[in-house]
Amino acid sequence: MSDIDSDKWLEAMKSEMDSMGSNQVWTLVDPPKGARPVGCKWVYKRKLGANGEVTAFKARLVAKGYTQRPGVDFEETYSPVAMAKSIRILLAIAAWYDYEIWQMDVKTAFLNGFVEEDIFMDQPEGFTVVGEEQKVCHLQSGSSIAYLVLYVDDILLIGNDVKMLGDIKAWLSTQFSMKDMGEASYILGIKIYRDRSRRLLGLTQSSYIEKVLKRFKMEHSKRGLLPMRHGIKLSKKQSPKTDEELKRMSDIPYASAVGSIQYAVQCTRPDVAYALRLTSRYQACAGKAHWDAVKSILKYLKRTKDMFLIYGGGELILEGYSDASFQSDDDDAKSQSGFVFKLNGGVVAWKSSKQDTTADSTTEAEYIAASEAAKEAVWMKNYIQELDVVPSIAEPVVIFCDNNGAIAQAKEPRSHHRSKHILRRYHLLREMVSRGDCRMDRVSSAKTQRIHLLSRCRKSLILNIWIRWV
Repeated sequence: MSDIDSDKWLEAMKSEMDSMGSNQVWTLVDPPKGARPVGCKWVYKRKLGANGEVTAFKARLVAKGYTQRPGVDFEETYSPVAMAKSIRILLAIAAWYDYEIWQMDVKTAFLNGFVEEDIFMDQPEGFTVVGEEQKVCHLQSGSSIAYLVLYVDDILLIGNDVKMLGDIKAWLSTQFSMKDMGEASYILGIKIYRDRSRRLLGLTQSSYIEKVLKRFKMEHSKRGLLPMRHGIKLSKKQSPKTDEELKRMSDIPYASAVGSIQYAVQCTRPDVAYALRLTSRYQACAGKAHWDAVKSILKYLKRTKDMFLIYGGGELILEGYSDASFQSDDDDAKSQSGFVFKLNGGVVAWKSSKQDTTADSTTEAEYIAASEAAKEAVWMKNYIQELDVVPSIAEPVVIFCDNNGAIAQAKEPRSHHRSKHILRRYHLLREMVSRGDCRMDRVSSAKTQRIHLLSRCRKSLILNIWIRWV
């Protein structure tokens, strides 16, 4: 190993092998007749802290699972993963009540699972047992408030009872090899800031965005004013038409860039959701204009990398806003939907998406957008009710919309000649309103400009209003 940090990598490899032994991951056996042992390899990673500094050297021994046969060597498996919006909702509630937020990490969490299949693996190179070289590794089968949030091996403990949380941490440490990371400050690439005296909590991905900018060589680019220029149009007509254009675009990491931006949008950057959704449509046929649009997003992220989602100072009431842009897609004339939901002054859920049916009026487009927002509202209402600490969630979730026709459709069960063609599944909105899950209310167009960024390109003034609101 010729790396400058070779000593640290060797130490990490030895630590990994020690973990394998202490967790009794395998026993050495003679390979059964007909068995096909899988290979293995080492995967190395420098773990970075909130400020981009190296905090640990990780070495993982992994089996070459791609050589296994589905249904013979393995069946489906999974790790528990909390949705980003679930985490944001809990953090918004924690900021309101000033709950404790602690963090733990399960050391070598994947070693604690159990498998039903017989799996045989070659011994790791450099760690072959002397005198047992011919053998293979046989893998072995494996009024106080407290919330446990799991994301594979990362754990957030949120609650109001310090003793109870301490007891939970102590119990977890008896069951697994745990790392106590104290008060949560950095998880899943998201930095957490708290001002407990003012009951404020902020989330930012500045370090992650810096890493993305470096990956795509945009760290020295100009800073963009907007994620997408006002009035820009993208379509399949701008896709490569010649072999030379195709060759040029094949060398551009378009899909990788879109995927990297997607994680920021998923976690803390609703202001980029529309621009990303538009550019992601052309991953299979991206042209120069599409790539320029992606670079515009990266330039904008460079300027706003330190932007926060802030929770605090608002009411502990879930409320939503829905919006649509009518027939805005240049390829098929379909409309774009957008919605956001706020809790305790901050945004906890958002979405920007192209509608899958063609609307023939602004009312229909807005009605479809409101229907999608209502389905999200019902999910969040059920989730928050289970947490049992937000009394207001017993009331219908208010969804604000600036289209009188869409609101009337949601409240009125009768069929109208101009709306009878609307697909039945969108009329679920009426059912959700009638049973009290949500309520549609009128709001001025000036206020819905706050979420227009999720359904269309906007000018800088409106964008700034939207960002301040976030």
